[in-house]
Amino acid sequence: MSIFDDPLDSARKLTTGCSCGRHASQIEHDHEAQLQLRNAIADSEDKRYESVVASAVMRAMFPRDVARRTFLKSVGASTALAALSQFFPLRAATDAFAQSSAIEKKDLKVGFIPITCATPIIMAHPMGFYSKHGLNVDVIKTAGWAVVRDKTINKEYDAAHMLSPMPITLGAGSQPIPYTMPAVENINGQAITLAIKHKDRRDPKSWKGFKFAVPFDYSMHNYLLRYYVAEHGIDPDQDIQIRAIPPPEMVANLRADNIDGFLAPDPVNQRAVYDGVGFIHILSKDIWDRHPCCAFAASKEFVTEAPNTYAALLKAIIDATAFATKPENRKQIAEAIAPANYLNQPVTVVEQVLTGTFADGLGKVQKVPDRIDFDPFPWQSFAVWIMTQMKRWGQIKGDVDYAKVAQDVYLATDTAKLMKELGLAPPSTTSKSFVVMGKTFDPAKPEDYIKSFAIKKAA
Repeated sequence: MSIFDDPLDSARKLTTGCSCGRHASQIEHDHEAQLQLRNAIADSEDKRYESVVASAVMRAMFPRDVARRTFLKSVGASTALAALSQFFPLRAATDAFAQSSAIEKKDLKVGFIPITCATPIIMAHPMGFYSKHGLNVDVIKTAGWAVVRDKTINKEYDAAHMLSPMPITLGAGSQPIPYTMPAVENINGQAITLAIKHKDRRDPKSWKGFKFAVPFDYSMHNYLLRYYVAEHGIDPDQDIQIRAIPPPEMVANLRADNIDGFLAPDPVNQRAVYDGVGFIHILSKDIWDRHPCCAFAASKEFVTEAPNTYAALLKAIIDATAFATKPENRKQIAEAIAPANYLNQPVTVVEQVLTGTFADGLGKVQKVPDRIDFDPFPWQSFAVWIMTQMKRWGQIKGDVDYAKVAQDVYLATDTAKLMKELGLAPPSTTSKSFVVMGKTFDPAKPEDYIKSFAIKKAA
């Protein structure tokens, strides 16, 4: 705490530790509070369900508010409830309603890759968002995207942190199993980082022969890197090499001179700067501001067979995402997700990413508050853009029903409904246009968009 902090500011903490003084940190305080809330949920469920059922019965008996209010004023709430019970089986109806609303499976496993893109999924564990919504979630650090995919397909994970293109199941790269993406994990939050030796080669036109890494073939990183170099006249399949390397291994490969650079998620870029082996050439937000990157994904089977569990899990993710959007929470989040069982990074590295005040490796300190941001809404036009790039680079061929795939996979309607239940304001539409490197994308004309590029594989 600064010695110049105002002691009369009601929003300012004057002590270390937590607000009640019984815990070493506010994170520990919040975690215990969430556990207490979880224990209290069971005690309050019956009353909540009874209230919902009684409300429905009252509306049916007294469709006009005036009559209902007159009745309640004349006999009182408790007498009214007793009277209703004589004519309607409230207890049986309450039990039936509770059964239909019960979480089918409370103990869940959710896989994640240790990058800041997974912030809402990770932080929901130590900061109590899963327990708040009645779940016991084990978040499991996973080595790479192919492993996440396979473990989710094999049902070792109930849901997972995935790259936003991965759930788009067109038979490209893995078994065509129906997957859904009800929430975007993060927007922005990536960068092109080059080896220190390339400080004087900032013009992409000079990158012929470079070896780049991306986390996965079916990733925003791959598509954004390809888009960026192609706009500078570099054919990503002819003039440079692009290979898939798991994010935790990228800095070591840069240090070993196995690659010249990467377009990677954070904290990988910042760790390269921290270790003195790389510099940040450009943030991904400067290629496409507010682009999606990672996602919370689950199989369609999980969504349909355990709808209440799915709703509770998605609510927890949306809730955590809303908390992460607030700049004043970012340092607290960095402290929560930096430890070895999560990101395994120095807190200062994670904090530089989340706060947007960071060293760029070129001797400057940059201030970009939305270097990474969080917005759970899965715009279906994001999915359409991703499919245009998959087709542009030959990953999918033939006719594509862009709108149908986007609607089936990016569950914008579900997300909007649950956002409203949490008191958040979702967008009124599920699609929008946006600009990538100065070029406007119209989701209603995906084929025209593909044809407009000079460099592409698609015929």
